[in-house]
Amino acid sequence: MSEDDLPVRAGIVPVTPLQQNCVIVWCTKTMKAAIVDPGGDVATILEGIEQTGVSPQAIWLTHGHIDHAGGAQELKEQLGVDIIGPHREDQWLLDRLQQDGLQYGITDSRNCAPDRWLEEGEQVSVGEVTFDVLHCPGHTPGHIVFVNQELHFGILGDVLFRGSIGRTDFPRGDHDALINSIKQKIFPLGDDMVFLCGHGPASTVGDERRTNPFLQ
Repeated sequence: MSEDDLPVRAGIVPVTPLQQNCVIVWCTKTMKAAIVDPGGDVATILEGIEQTGVSPQAIWLTHGHIDHAGGAQELKEQLGVDIIGPHREDQWLLDRLQQDGLQYGITDSRNCAPDRWLEEGEQVSVGEVTFDVLHCPGHTPGHIVFVNQELHFGILGDVLFRGSIGRTDFPRGDHDALINSIKQKIFPLGDDMVFLCGHGPASTVGDERRTNPFLQ
């Protein structure tokens, strides 16, 4: 299948001083899109939406950290769409986004309340493409990921990176839980699973299983 034939495509908009990968993911048949982890710089995200020509359908959040969720409320109001995710265990983070933003010099972040919390085993859709939701605690207690096993594609937030893993030295971080999430939830997706992460370049599950120094 050529890239032109793929039923889903994605683009990355780096946002906030932490250079977080806000992902615009869309169904190529319907051009309906989800905006994943709009951490801030909403004007830049809106430019990305305009450039891709997509029609935003929802905002999806992998977890509640400031660089992933700080712009969600403003973007919701600009687009008139629902905020979906993360797991309810991250509500305490979403309730303090404005406060946490000041620590990082992010002055435009706002607290937000999702229109729908997500649980393990649920699904979300963008156009005609459906993603499974996996609960992967460790980086935060309510972290979730979005995966489409048929297309071998996932959006993993800050669970797993190329050559690294999510930090667990933040409040309520849990290193053992993170490693368990990766080995019990992510590795079984298969070595050919391509994933986008919250920071840095994309990778595959196989590359990280074989070479990631934190997982050996």
